[in-house]
Parts: sequence; structure tokens; C-alpha cells
Amino acid sequence: MYKRVLLKLSGEALAGGQGKGFDPETLKTLANELKTVAESGVELAIVVGGGNFVRGKLLEDIGIERSQGDYMGMLATVMNALAVQSSLEQVGVPTRVQSAIEMNKVAEPFVVRKARRHLEKGRVVIFAAGIGSPYFSTDTTAALRASEIGADVILMSKNGVDGVYDADPKKVENAKKYDKLTYMDLIRNNLQVMDQTAATLCMQNGIDLVVFNMNEAGNILRAVNGENIGTVITKEEK
Repeated sequence: MYKRVLLKLSGEALAGGQGKGFDPETLKTLANELKTVAESGVELAIVVGGGNFVRGKLLEDIGIERSQGDYMGMLATVMNALAVQSSLEQVGVPTRVQSAIEMNKVAEPFVVRKARRHLEKGRVVIFAAGIGSPYFSTDTTAALRASEIGADVILMSKNGVDGVYDADPKKVENAKKYDKLTYMDLIRNNLQVMDQTAATLCMQNGIDLVVFNMNEAGNILRAVNGENIGTVITKEEK
């Protein structure tokens, strides 16, 4: 269904059940799933968070200033991007890491034309270091990079949650799951899927968002193929 996709991964998704750092088995499983997606002919880009190393709220609690904490978070995303790159290359998938903060020894600087060319050549592109500025989330990074590379959809993976609900399904037994929503629904109902800056960017650029559970084997490819496995969020009702 989709030709060019951007996958948004949380940092915690790389930690498995540990919550922090990397889980080797999780990285290996993820790499094999992404290999299947890449070999299907889909052009794949990834934005990864840094929450398995740095959480902004915890930094604020110990007195680290917000902008400084955000830069620390950006560096955490670079470590995660390199870990995903290494895991993919171990299974034979060519990748490039592009960083919004220049660090030429470990990653290319972000250049949108180079990113598009890598995708056209079948390389997986991993975007690191957010957008390079504090006060912007990795959700906003995903929306911005998806817009810049002309992605058809953002796949937003969740740990153990298979879509968008009107309440936390882990805490509220009768929480209602939505199959389809619009970005205005997200904003009006304050649904905690992505921040409003990211939602507005996606809405303005007509990029669909699919929220799904990545803990189930094969779900990334199913989401790419347009199967109904989560919640689809669009600019307008379809």
C-alpha cells in the first residue's frame, strides 16, 4: 500500500523488558523484521527516540536545564541510531545514519537530497539527533522528516498497545479503541498520540499516521501493507 514510509521507534522499544539500555534479542528481532520490510521493495526511513537512556522529566527533576537536557536526549538518539544501524548491517541491510547535529566521525549530516537518494537506492536511512534544536520532540522530528522526504505514512510503533484509545487501556478496562481518526480529532480530544506540533505538520502535509503494536511479530510489514492492525489517522475522513 505504501511506497515510502517513516517508522517512528521509541528508545524504550530497543530496551525490551529492561526499560533501559539495549536488549540484544530485541535488536536482533527488530533487524530481521526491518529486513523483511526493506526486501519487500518499500523505501524505509527511521526516527528513533532516546528514552532508554535519557528522559527529559527526570533530568528536570535533578536540576538540569531544559535545553541542556534536550541536547543530551539528542545524543542518546544518535547512540540508538548507531545500534539500529549495526543490527541491520549484521543481517545484510545497507543503511545510512544522518544526524541533525554534525558528528562526521559517526554519521552523515542531514541533507534531504542525500536522504532521498539513499532511499531510492534501497538503503534504510536512520535520522538521529532530532531536528538539532531543543524544545522539539522526536514526534515532531518524525513529522518533519516524513514531510521532507515525501513519505506516504508515518508508522508509530507502540509497546504492547495496538492503537489509539480514549483512555489508557493498561489502566482502564473498558477503554474504547479507535480504528480511524483525523488529526483534528487528536487535537480536539487531546488524545496523547503525538504532540500538537507534530500532528499539525502531518495534517498540513497530508501524511497518514498508523499507530500499532510492534511487539507482535510481522506487524511492521502488515502496517506497511495497509492491513487493519491498529489506528489510522488521516487529514480528512476517508
